[in-house]
Amino acid sequence: MTSSPPRPGRDSRVARLPPRERILDAAEELFLREGVRAVGVQAIAERAQTTKMALYRHFATKDALIEEWLRIVAAGYASAFDRVEAEHADDGRAQVLGVARFIAEGLPDIARRGCPFVNSVAGLPDPGHPARRLIENHKAGQRRRLTAMCERAGAHAPDDVSAEITFLLEGAQISAQNASVDRAGDRLVAAVSAVLDRGTAARGG
Repeated sequence: MTSSPPRPGRDSRVARLPPRERILDAAEELFLREGVRAVGVQAIAERAQTTKMALYRHFATKDALIEEWLRIVAAGYASAFDRVEAEHADDGRAQVLGVARFIAEGLPDIARRGCPFVNSVAGLPDPGHPARRLIENHKAGQRRRLTAMCERAGAHAPDDVSAEITFLLEGAQISAQNASVDRAGDRLVAAVSAVLDRGTAARGG
């Protein structure tokens, strides 16, 4: 298993973090690079410049560490939804497009490091794993919020419109990770706008 060089300045940056944050930082880097199944606790401890014993003081098991890391990632997405809702109060269309732009702006990082949720699901085959349940609950909550935004935007079938937009958001991240589509961010925002236009168009009759 090969190792890529650390990010510039990582050693000095991480050295200033408290032990728990150092462990989470190291886990994120290794999980994204090598997958949650392939990475062992010893490797995480070494990357965090600590010991296995110290790691287990903060996280009882590797599964608990995976779950906490993904909880933090999910909280970042939830905060982004909070921001677009606050910035565009009662303007559902602007909220949906704000979410699309947030995802589009994150695609370069997805291209470099992969999607934490996609990568983790691939490494957690047990459907009852707590981390998988966390991902499923996060995605379900995100979908509910998107549906509410579509309803505020005036969509005739907000659940159907949010489903289409979810396909686009998820697909854009996979496409960025696979490098299969150029200008993925621009295409994503344009496609979401088109879905909104169609879903809110005046009905004939």
